[in-house]
Amino acid sequence: MRERCARTAACLPGAQIIVCEPDDLVARAAPPLPEGWQLVRAPRGRGTQCNGGARAAAGELLMFLHDDTDLPRDAAMVLAAAFRDPGIGMACFRLAFDRRHWLLNAYAWGSRFESRLTTFGDQAMTIRRDLFDAVGGFPDWPLFEDVELARRVRQCSHQCSRIAKLPSAVTTSASRFLANGPARQQLANGLLLARFLLGAPPARLAAIYERQRGALPRGDAA
Repeated sequence: MRERCARTAACLPGAQIIVCEPDDLVARAAPPLPEGWQLVRAPRGRGTQCNGGARAAAGELLMFLHDDTDLPRDAAMVLAAAFRDPGIGMACFRLAFDRRHWLLNAYAWGSRFESRLTTFGDQAMTIRRDLFDAVGGFPDWPLFEDVELARRVRQCSHQCSRIAKLPSAVTTSASRFLANGPARQQLANGLLLARFLLGAPPARLAAIYERQRGALPRGDAA
């Protein structure tokens, strides 16, 4: 974890970096975080923890970074360029995986487009604080909180509510895809998303997701 922390800090010089973990975890005697980073706790759940981190943050831009994802080296530069446009309210990086597979490459290629089928939280969603507050932040859901936040932004009448896809890519872990099979995992993800878009409750879908994953959610977000 320290290596990923160091890489994140190098990509975002001067940024306030917060790690949010579930409040039902056993307290760690010495959290392995660099000096200046902040550890906060919130009730377990992706949306709840992201909101907990946002409340502790003081900046005008909020980035939500999964704990298995690395930023590109030019992250600060491309974010600054994107948010110079006053009409951009949220920006997401494209996606890349840390393992090569033709299906993962195809999935990553599609992440350059902005839509409810291609914009997700693993792309380091970055949003203006005033817009985040205007749409009510993330819903307190355990799954698809990222899809709902993007939907709220698209439907918001705020003066800066466009979502930009950035020219650089974050790199995320492919371990779950490789463990379950890329095609099988992508099909399972797609079916869950389709059920969500048709109105299935996120809590019910989260339970299915975790059974498929075969492990409890890690729940850390920086």
